[in-house]
Amino acid sequence: MKTGIIGAGFVGRAIAKLAIQAGHQVMLSNSRDPQTLFSLRPMIGCEIGTAREAASFGDIVIIAVPLTAIDALPATEIGSKPVLDAVNYYRERDGDIAELSSRATTTSELLARYLPEARITKAFNAIPMTQLESDGQAAATSGRRALPVAGDDAEGKAIAVALYDAFGFDAVDAGPLAEGWRFERGMPSYCVRMNSSELIAALARAVRF
Repeated sequence: MKTGIIGAGFVGRAIAKLAIQAGHQVMLSNSRDPQTLFSLRPMIGCEIGTAREAASFGDIVIIAVPLTAIDALPATEIGSKPVLDAVNYYRERDGDIAELSSRATTTSELLARYLPEARITKAFNAIPMTQLESDGQAAATSGRRALPVAGDDAEGKAIAVALYDAFGFDAVDAGPLAEGWRFERGMPSYCVRMNSSELIAALARAVRF
């Protein structure tokens, strides 16, 4: 599968590395000249390009940019493709966004306003990237770490679940996209090592305040 990743920070690079190890073709992009990423081609084995090129390249597109950059995403090139949203809201970095601070909406629902045709699935936001690279285990391993996913698109969820499994993690379906708040920052499951049963319980304990 071809995977276009928009955002070449810790999140984008970690996912790119693991996706390539799992046999996927990957293009990484950032908001600057792609040549600023030239060392990643031999280091990780990925292609490099602009955000528009990465969006066009991918059968799926992974969004791994700061929340403040989502208004610059190439909506035309992304079109109706499956999109995995790894974006988190940090008030200290992104400024106060009232509807997110009050949990009136979710980061994924906000992203959907800028990508109205895309089929968005929330994934890869609730684990530190160092642990994404270190904590993966073989399928059926007792106590295997689980990661949450939320979305309205069956294909997008299936892709996220397959990537989780390829990277060494179980998946727990948290429900439709609007339920993505259950594993946003500050919630019981956010960036905490849990197996599937523990994660299911933590998602259920989440309170929207």
